[in-house]
Amino acid sequence: MATTISKNGATIATYTKSGTKATTAAKLSTDVFGVVPENHELLKQAYVTYLANGRENLAVTKTRGLVSGGGKKPWKQKGTGRARFGSSRNPIWRGGGIAFGPTGQENYSKAINVKAKRLAIRQALSLAAEAGKIIVIEELTSKAGKTAELAALLTKINVTKNVLLVVDNKTDELTRAANNLGNVKLVAANYVNVYDTLNADTIVLTNAAVTTITEWLTAKAASYTKAADAKKTIAAKKGDK
Repeated sequence: MATTISKNGATIATYTKSGTKATTAAKLSTDVFGVVPENHELLKQAYVTYLANGRENLAVTKTRGLVSGGGKKPWKQKGTGRARFGSSRNPIWRGGGIAFGPTGQENYSKAINVKAKRLAIRQALSLAAEAGKIIVIEELTSKAGKTAELAALLTKINVTKNVLLVVDNKTDELTRAANNLGNVKLVAANYVNVYDTLNADTIVLTNAAVTTITEWLTAKAASYTKAADAKKTIAAKKGDK
């Protein structure tokens, strides 16, 4: 799965919908698939943010007020020579409550702005293209929703291990066919993320998905560039005055 990257775009191994090698290789935009990251800090931030936002807050402990029992004072306040205690559910006692433990109300979510998030996706896709992990298929459909048909197609195009299938629109039949394959994940083009991209051994894109991803990521980048240029122009005019 060799990838050739030039100024005109990245040339990717391309297959027909039946799994045979296409006569014309697909070309990917360097604005999306040719972005070389200066470092991996942004990729790490986007990766950690994805995991944090998918984390379920399940850990809950009981404080001394929630543990059953302990209503009776263990011994009288004075005269025993022992330390004073009002309840056997004190946090320092065995069987007592937990002090400062998780309550199930903690917020572990993280935020990353849209501009940085989409730049991270472009960087992840570029690294995948550079490593030869991306292939393009003209179309990916499943009329009957049969897992065997999809598995046979992936075997025919020599795709193994962790596979990320990216389509323009997910259908119920295609979703059913992919769900029964443990090493395959199906996502819509506008839901591509850094986590899935970096973890995939092979990324299979349909022609329509390539178009959608390119428009989705380059349109926003262009709008941010225009906004930045506009700000520079305004600042320059103010400086002239």
